[in-house]
Amino acid sequence: MPAGQTITSGWGATYTPTSGRVTATDLSYNAVIPAQGSIDIGFQAAHTGDTTRPETFTLNGSTCQTD
Repeated sequence: MPAGQTITSGWGATYTPTSGRVTATDLSYNAVIPAQGSIDIGFQAAHTGDTTRPETFTLNGSTCQTD
């Protein structure tokens, strides 16, 4: 996350740390996603004026496309 942004709450994962390069770790109930299945994760964050989007996202070490 850009400087000045901090996760204040989240669901579907554990977020650590709450600022900077954040990792979302699965919870016991969604550790395995079945074929054709899905899960929802998300978070809310606060900022000190910088509302810039994160530059990159990765999933299992692979960079994801951002819009």
